[in-house]
Amino acid sequence: MAWLFHDPLTRLLAQAIVIIAASRLVGLLTRRINQPFVIAEVVTGILLGPSLFGWIAPGASAALFPASSLGIMQMVANLGVVLFMFLVGLELDPRLLRGRGHTSVAISHTSIIVPFALGAGLALYMHPRFSDASVPVLSFALFMGVAMSITAFPVLARILTERHLLRTRVGAVTIACAAVDDVTAWCILAFVVATARAAGVHGAIITTGVALAYIALMFLVARPLLARLAARVATPDAMSQNVVAAVIVLVLLSAYLTELIGIHALFGAFLFGAILPKEGGFARALAEKLEDLVLVAFMPLFFAFSGLRTQIGLLDSPSDWITCGAIIALACAGKFGGSAIAARLTGLTWRESGALGVLMNTRGLMELIVLNIGLDLGVISPTVFSMMVLMALFTTFITTPILEKVYPQREMARDLVDLAEPAIAASAAAEATAGASDVVAPATGHRILLCVSHARSGGGLLTMAGALLDRSSASRLYALHLVRDTERGSSRLAGGTDESGAILAPVVERAAALELPVRSLSFVSSEPARDISQVAEVRQADLILLGWHKPVLSQSHLGGVVHDVMAQAAPTVGVFVDRGLTSVKRVLVPFLGSPHDRAALGLAHRLQQNAGAEVVILHVVKPSGDRKSSAPGSAAGQLTSSVFGEDAASVTMTVVESRSPAEAALEHSRNGYDLVVVGVGREWGLQERRFGLQPEMLVRECPASLLIVRGPRDRARSLSHAPTL
Repeated sequence: MAWLFHDPLTRLLAQAIVIIAASRLVGLLTRRINQPFVIAEVVTGILLGPSLFGWIAPGASAALFPASSLGIMQMVANLGVVLFMFLVGLELDPRLLRGRGHTSVAISHTSIIVPFALGAGLALYMHPRFSDASVPVLSFALFMGVAMSITAFPVLARILTERHLLRTRVGAVTIACAAVDDVTAWCILAFVVATARAAGVHGAIITTGVALAYIALMFLVARPLLARLAARVATPDAMSQNVVAAVIVLVLLSAYLTELIGIHALFGAFLFGAILPKEGGFARALAEKLEDLVLVAFMPLFFAFSGLRTQIGLLDSPSDWITCGAIIALACAGKFGGSAIAARLTGLTWRESGALGVLMNTRGLMELIVLNIGLDLGVISPTVFSMMVLMALFTTFITTPILEKVYPQREMARDLVDLAEPAIAASAAAEATAGASDVVAPATGHRILLCVSHARSGGGLLTMAGALLDRSSASRLYALHLVRDTERGSSRLAGGTDESGAILAPVVERAAALELPVRSLSFVSSEPARDISQVAEVRQADLILLGWHKPVLSQSHLGGVVHDVMAQAAPTVGVFVDRGLTSVKRVLVPFLGSPHDRAALGLAHRLQQNAGAEVVILHVVKPSGDRKSSAPGSAAGQLTSSVFGEDAASVTMTVVESRSPAEAALEHSRNGYDLVVVGVGREWGLQERRFGLQPEMLVRECPASLLIVRGPRDRARSLSHAPTL
């Protein structure tokens, strides 16, 4: 195979192709088990190394990853890590500490001191067995302490975003603790590196003093200058290539100076990102320019390089594996125990403290960076490196499944909704006293959840909700906007508030015009259907209203997220197709008798009561020669009486014979109706499906606005006992 790699460039290109493609493929698998992408990259690196690829196909491994080529890969990977550490510094926002400074510092320092002490103590046992005699015990113990106490801030931020914890109390405290943890750990690491590189403690003290002077210079001189630059380049459009080039040059210069000082280039890049102003769009625009290239191209190379250095085969005795298990146990006990106990002492509940401890135990990428520094300096041996990589992989892997047990999705959703809308939180005690009676008994009010995905649909949804909502004090109207989750860390710098405000603005404006109190909330979502269902459950909504948007790659108007909400949500779901609805005066309800049709009747009754609408029920029956019943409409009349009660006399019922219910409904919808309310079902050409294969004639050709109704899941059994038509 040597002819395939006839020079260093072709070999490097081949390595990059294999590494990037393999990491993306493994990433597809890790996503299915709800793991962060960093797990895929770490696993890919190990699989491509001597632990698997080199063991299964030693010839191919030697041809693709010969020892002589690792130096070039290391240089390219290190350049990527320098830029990555700059991005990590960008994500460290001082505003995270506002109001949480004392709590964050107390928890963070405890979460560093405890595992640091355990790691240093374990190092005294490991040094004579796994370290070279030339390595000072102090350097080895200090490095093991730092490696045990590190927290992976980027991975943690990603997990918090995916789990919607970033804006909850536990998430806010955790990200603030991780920020303090990161800064503290890197300062300690800088001292450890200075100690390892310098000749004795005296040299380490001099190096540390110069490093402190450099840090002060960056904060006192460089930061104000960067603030002026950020003020001039406040928008992404103003971010020219010259500005980006200038920033990259300054990042590399900072990395270069810290490398000369003796505290490693990565610290300089991290420091420069940390002091860069986060206000405005400057930091976000920079991150957007760099992160795709760094995360997709450079970082997989770093993980692969780490994997090539990880030799699990070096752990070839029971004592080695016992030591590896001790490292994992002490790492978890120190980080989880220290963080959780400190969090409990600062006032968090046991559930929140446990979740914080689980999250702070995440190591991942930052751990690998620290370990590679230690291996390059000769402080740790390849065997210890492999043990610590396994520890980093294990502690990151267990975070998500344990977090689900400690802090379930329902609790997260409740905290998220309460924090997203303070007014809801303020009335939580009163609502808890009232219980769920306002959901079960419509006479005490309704709760409607509007799901607004686009600004153009918000006004129509609000009009529809206003017609359905009674004006009693127990009624509640919530407007929810879910910000699409992305793999970009820069999205956390923006927070999504500007986008959400613009999208929810038409809802707020229409609500003010209709004198409807609406409570809006928004957050980042990777699984919209699940989050909509959970918010509806937490807020005890009896109706979810969705705007209609035809999904990509689907012929169905009820596909995509709409399909998933219909499949998962417990309350009634309404999909609103707006044809310019301004008021609801005449309503047509096509009816066949399914549970969803009966739910549509219930909503029509609400429109009659709350909006004073004239309701016409179109009962479609089979032609006389095809049906068994000789009295069409009698069962429908009974059901109408049971649903509408005293208002049944004002309801008009029309019975028509047709073999095509959809065509009959479409024909009658042309008679000047404002709204057609129809139950979802195959009979109307409407059904819950991810990809539609049938033309939805009623949706496409109905001239009036359309409300497609799926009945409540929890009442399916009781609905089945209604009169059969």
